[in-house]
Amino acid sequence: MAQKGIREYDAKRMLARAVGEYSGGRFRFDDRLALVGPGTNLDTLDKEHPWLTATRLVVKPDQLFGKRGKNNLLLLDADLKAAKAWIAERMGKEVTVEGAGGKTTGALTHFLIEPFVPHDAEYYLAFTSSREVDTIHFSPRGGVDIESVWDTVVSVDVPVLADPMKVEILSKLPDIPEKEDVAAFIRTLYRTYVDYHFTYLEFNPIAFSRGRLLPLDTVARLDDTAAFQCADKWGPIEFPRPFGRPMTKEEAYVESLDAKTGASLKLTLLNPDGRVWLLVAGGGASVIYADTVVDLGFGSELANYGEYSGDPSTELTYEYTKTLLDLMTRKPDPQGRPKYLLIGGGIANFTDVAKTFTGIIQALDEYKDKLKKNRVKIYVRRGGPNYKEGLENMRRLGERIGVPLEVYGPETHMTRIVSLALEEAQR
Repeated sequence: MAQKGIREYDAKRMLARAVGEYSGGRFRFDDRLALVGPGTNLDTLDKEHPWLTATRLVVKPDQLFGKRGKNNLLLLDADLKAAKAWIAERMGKEVTVEGAGGKTTGALTHFLIEPFVPHDAEYYLAFTSSREVDTIHFSPRGGVDIESVWDTVVSVDVPVLADPMKVEILSKLPDIPEKEDVAAFIRTLYRTYVDYHFTYLEFNPIAFSRGRLLPLDTVARLDDTAAFQCADKWGPIEFPRPFGRPMTKEEAYVESLDAKTGASLKLTLLNPDGRVWLLVAGGGASVIYADTVVDLGFGSELANYGEYSGDPSTELTYEYTKTLLDLMTRKPDPQGRPKYLLIGGGIANFTDVAKTFTGIIQALDEYKDKLKKNRVKIYVRRGGPNYKEGLENMRRLGERIGVPLEVYGPETHMTRIVSLALEEAQR
């Protein structure tokens, strides 16, 4: 399961569709939402969304960060003129926001506009997932740092195969107004959570009044591996990058390669000055390799995270590897220390190791002089179809280009090359 954050706009858009359907019309979820991005024409916004001139408005950035009120990035009870002026003043502006993970700086590019609804009580509601259960969290103390009042949170574990509409909620809730309706609404939302393949869904705060759910702030993540299965339910969906992490030219290039194939090519640049670089086959293996580097105390030296998988062509593997090597060899370590390239993966089921290694070998051969200049040492571990041929070709490459290169097959533990490289780095 791969969890990816989505915009508040998309989460509420999905919920607005599902709540009425799953409750048989008993409940409704306000679908008056407007997303404003860099290409939005503010002058014609009311023509696309006529309701904007008929109600008071709330405006806030919609870029996967919270605590917008505390960061003075929330406009309440405004008319359309004030809302447009507020957005225009901030569009493209670089700001620093402070959250639970510290301070992050980035440019504001997307804003959500929705109706301003006066309300009284504010609750906290969240759905989370683990291997065997989903958990429903509820507190009558919403609208605050929930961690500071976590003793007020009621948590209900639900086995993953349970019927969402038969979950017992009512008896677990504290005494609140319209308690039965709130319990029924939570069940409806939980069914949506399951059927739409959410992996995290949080409302803080959320208000409930006269059969209306008022989700004032929503945070959501989806299992992106369900994209094909849920295409009709999700509709057009974007998985934005985290705030403060604009895409580099190289990341964008790999994304364009990925879009051309049914295989998977992913690259995230973590630290361009790092000495430990990963060229890993398989999404699961990429996580294991990165975690192992961190566990061995080299997290600050981890340069990238990514994967190639799904039997990419020789040409695409070459382009992916070349992009990685270009980043790795732009400048030697200032202290003259070696860099380490870990070419790893599990035992492939259907990826032709020899074929993908042909693309990798072409790129390594092309960059041999820069690899030497940067004192790169290469460690290889792989198994799967034609792995012996692939490993032998890799071994011959090391001899031919004069770059230190160690090769291991499936008899060696998958992450052993990580410890071999980093033990050498500590000497």
